[in-house]
Amino acid sequence: MKAVILCAGYGKRLKPYTDTFQKSMLPLHNQPLLEYILNGLICIGFRDFILVVGYKSEQILDYFKNGENLNINLEYIEQKNLNGTGGALLECEKLIKNKHFFVTWGDILVQYSIYKEILNLYNAEHHDFILVANYTKDPHKGAAVYIKNNYCTNIVEKPPKGQSKSNLNNSGIFIFSNEIFEILHSLTPTKRGEIELTDAIRFGIIKRKWKVRVIKMKRNQFRGDFGDKNVYERLIKNSSWLRELEDLDKNK
Repeated sequence: MKAVILCAGYGKRLKPYTDTFQKSMLPLHNQPLLEYILNGLICIGFRDFILVVGYKSEQILDYFKNGENLNINLEYIEQKNLNGTGGALLECEKLIKNKHFFVTWGDILVQYSIYKEILNLYNAEHHDFILVANYTKDPHKGAAVYIKNNYCTNIVEKPPKGQSKSNLNNSGIFIFSNEIFEILHSLTPTKRGEIELTDAIRFGIIKRKWKVRVIKMKRNQFRGDFGDKNVYERLIKNSSWLRELEDLDKNK
């Protein structure tokens, strides 16, 4: 199974740091954020990766090259038109030959046991679609995830603040069937000109009766959202979270 990491965006909310760094290359205790994500996926067995790049892509290519130093295979594809997460994923369609593939945002860092859990669940139960959700006070900055009996019934991108009836947020970590591409091709871009991956998931659930299995993170489980400058600044001030990050045996 290939792993796709979406790391093309500008990182506008991370300014002024992203004036210098590509968001996924933000320095974090002597290595870039993206290296932590790759290391977590490598340690559970992933070896083939597609990196979707765009803004300041040369920083990623110059640092990781073909992945040989990490004993992995890296393929790069450029998202020339930064038209959303769904648009980014569409760029990968021709490079994905198997029915299922893994996806993560390039600015989200979770405890490595989450990567292990999603892969174990896929191997044990063979779901076509798996989504990871985390608890939050209000998912207005992300996407509200509604569930019943561990399956997603609806997902709403950036609901108005204070109006979501769910406190589960889309964590940006998935396993997909390649059927997702057919839906992405059919979507109309939003007013911002973006093709939203969450819209494709919602369409699949409502119109095609997809069964999207949800893994709920523990309430206090580590998750670093590097779309938030305050989170980045907090995590660079200490390193105690690194021990929790690499714990594969416990869901804390």
